[in-house]
Amino acid sequence: MTGAETGDRRAPAWRGGFGRLWSAAVLSSFGDALRGAALPLLAASLTDRPLLIASVTACGYLPWIVFGLLGGAVADRVDQRRAMGAVDAVRGTLVAAFAVAVALGHASIALLIALAFTLTTLQTLFDNASMALLPALVDRPALGSANARLMTGQKIAGGLMGAPVVPVLIAAGAAVPFAADAATFLVAAALVASLRTDAPERTARPAGSTLRREIAAGLRTLGRDRALRGLCAATALCNVGMGALIATLVVLVTGWLDAGTAGYAAVTTAYTVGGLTGGALNRWVAAALGPLRTVLLAGTVQIGALIVMGTVRSLAAAVAALAVFGCMGMLWNVNTTTLMQQRAPADMLGRVSSAFRTLAVAGAPLGALLGGAVATAWGRNTPALLTAAFFVLSVTSLIPARKPDVPVVARADDVTTAHGPR
Repeated sequence: MTGAETGDRRAPAWRGGFGRLWSAAVLSSFGDALRGAALPLLAASLTDRPLLIASVTACGYLPWIVFGLLGGAVADRVDQRRAMGAVDAVRGTLVAAFAVAVALGHASIALLIALAFTLTTLQTLFDNASMALLPALVDRPALGSANARLMTGQKIAGGLMGAPVVPVLIAAGAAVPFAADAATFLVAAALVASLRTDAPERTARPAGSTLRREIAAGLRTLGRDRALRGLCAATALCNVGMGALIATLVVLVTGWLDAGTAGYAAVTTAYTVGGLTGGALNRWVAAALGPLRTVLLAGTVQIGALIVMGTVRSLAAAVAALAVFGCMGMLWNVNTTTLMQQRAPADMLGRVSSAFRTLAVAGAPLGALLGGAVATAWGRNTPALLTAAFFVLSVTSLIPARKPDVPVVARADDVTTAHGPR
């Protein structure tokens, strides 16, 4: 596929496969935002026990730790386009059935937990397959721009459009947001199914190869690449801090800053707008610095934003800091994803990306507990400073991987080590 601009292959063409994939991803993000906002509200209407309400959200993360590696291995074995279409069709059917249950008054906390867990379990296959599919739709030099456009579109659909629509839909009936989400899944499934692209070439699996051995090969591939290994460690440290920040941001804004719910809405909106700005700037920043140095810059600037959040008792400062934090977060995410797609062997991309994501998100629950404990012991602003400390560790771990001459993993090496340890 050629770039959208003559002589510039850094911009993916909207016509054809990428445009359909982008439309499906953005539409799904809109539906996810509807469901993500409506589920806690529905849970709160069913019970006043905070632990049960929180368990609905928690079960939306747990499958990544339990099934993330398996989802990546399966994604490397199957036709990613068909897998994504099938997964979205199943998810659309499940959410539609749930909407019917809500409309008939049969919703329960147990049903909400089961839905959250099942949808995220299916998402482990969908996300890893989509990670592996994108390089088949755009030229390698255009991956950075393609990822930026995907993530920016998803943030607009989910952050700016989806959540504000939920109160209007709920006013029409508690089941309406879920029915709308089901429709987005089904339309996205049709868009993905309409893609026409060849599956990446895969080396033949050795006789007796199992999912367990293939997962182990993906972990070894991630571990051997210094750049990806450093990024994974850095992202894992960031996510411990992010768990602390996200879990306590509401108490920082409404408690320490005494800004109320309006203030909380202001900082979350600033974060979204910052992310959109980062998506727009990524092409130029990455071209000037390169992906690894862009990630290093993003993490460094985020440390400063976190220190401002935790030390300056001003809503205006918090809004500005969250905007900068969101901008740099988008640069981090886009370039990390792009590097993974560029450096991992095509026939192992699902496994490498799942290994990366599973290891990276594992610390977020721990971070949430640490944030709550720190806020209780030393004040509601201290989780932001704790997050800054984890980001310092993260940036430090990236320094050895910043050199551009780190060798790319060789496909032949992957084949020879597919059976077991080196």
